[in-house]
Amino acid sequence: MRFELTTDQRDFAASLDALLSAADTVAAARSWAAGDHAPGLALWERLAEQGLTMLATEATPVELCVAFEALGRHAVPGPWVEAAAYLPVALGREVEGVATVAAPGTTTALDADVAAEVYAADGSALRSATAGAVEASVDRARHLVEVTPGDPVEAGGDLAAAYDLAVLATAAQLLGAGERVLADAVTYVKQRKQFGREIGSYQAIKHKLADIRIALDFARPLVYGAALDPTPRSVSAAKVACADAAYLASRTGLQVHGAIGYTQEFDLSVWITKIRALVTAWGTPAAHRARILDSLVGSA
Repeated sequence: MRFELTTDQRDFAASLDALLSAADTVAAARSWAAGDHAPGLALWERLAEQGLTMLATEATPVELCVAFEALGRHAVPGPWVEAAAYLPVALGREVEGVATVAAPGTTTALDADVAAEVYAADGSALRSATAGAVEASVDRARHLVEVTPGDPVEAGGDLAAAYDLAVLATAAQLLGAGERVLADAVTYVKQRKQFGREIGSYQAIKHKLADIRIALDFARPLVYGAALDPTPRSVSAAKVACADAAYLASRTGLQVHGAIGYTQEFDLSVWITKIRALVTAWGTPAAHRARILDSLVGSA
């Protein structure tokens, strides 16, 4: 089976990429990390006007993946998975403004300090929640806030389907972030010279970058295959593959950049720390591997 985006989907991806490329998303992410949410909220409004908050209820999971891949590629800050993937399906309606939720099995909600609506999900019910103390995250632009669950809210949606869509959106974000790190690494190795040669001309580095390309290319069909048929097994497989591929990209990207890659001032750090945080967001790789195994054993 060969899957290709439709013309409308490709145009949607191109328009998002153009908007985000002109928006200085790195500056917005750095401001968000420092507690200045104004640039990020302005970008949130622009993306909402493009329909990103309506995709979960008004479009297919394919369009949602297209959007979240772009969000990952440009390191857009904010609780997008929570507000644009999970909550619309869980509540059965589009969410107005910034909203967030503590995922099942967790006690923290992403960016609850700036969200107008805060919820907590325990797998069987969706509850209103009160924000508390902010915890540190490896990604400085991800503010994890302790929440106290309250009373159940009327949720006309499907919590299980909402969880799977959030997992799929996170996988697409990882795919986009991995693609960005690879692109930046390829650009850098063509510029950086050592012993009179571009370091990208050395086979050892070519092989490392080729391994990333292969991993991302193998992960992409799993994402869009899961978008066409979002079963628990398919979305977990997509999350595992994208987490592994993006993490490989971050490690190799850091290595080929050398000492400069370790600095917070260098833009590469924005994607490296985001990838590390997203790897365990909405389920760890171990949890999703166990979920895949359970589905296979159960169907045997």
